[in-house]
Amino acid sequence: MRRLTAQPIPQGLYQSAVRHGKMIYTSGMTPRIDGTLQYRGKMKAAKKTKKYRKAVRLAAKNALLAAQHRLKKNESIMVLQLNLFLNTEQGFTKHAKVSDYASAFLRETLGVEGIGSRVTVGVATLPEDALVEAALVCAAVQ
Repeated sequence: MRRLTAQPIPQGLYQSAVRHGKMIYTSGMTPRIDGTLQYRGKMKAAKKTKKYRKAVRLAAKNALLAAQHRLKKNESIMVLQLNLFLNTEQGFTKHAKVSDYASAFLRETLGVEGIGSRVTVGVATLPEDALVEAALVCAAVQ
């Protein structure tokens, strides 16, 4: 398991992640670097999914960073569920393909512990017109 370092900057009155016992829940993370949104707009049905790869991976990375920030010494993360919200135009149907970019990032970073269940939902809008938002439900493991 690779441990990431930077902590996402909350964009409102909330915590990036909360821990209760061994469970860690992240807030929805958009594709930001140092608090600045990098990818905006709608996912288009006519575009190749690869166009959205960097945005989806960045949102997943920010969610993982928030979760890892709640770990204690000698603990690692097991992803139980990845939740993705895609800002899509009407008629977009490539949700699973786009979501695979986030799943692949988590597997590359955490190994088998990075793959849990997954929910992907296409939505009409996201905060600040973000392209994607990712949230994790994780467990801290020894």
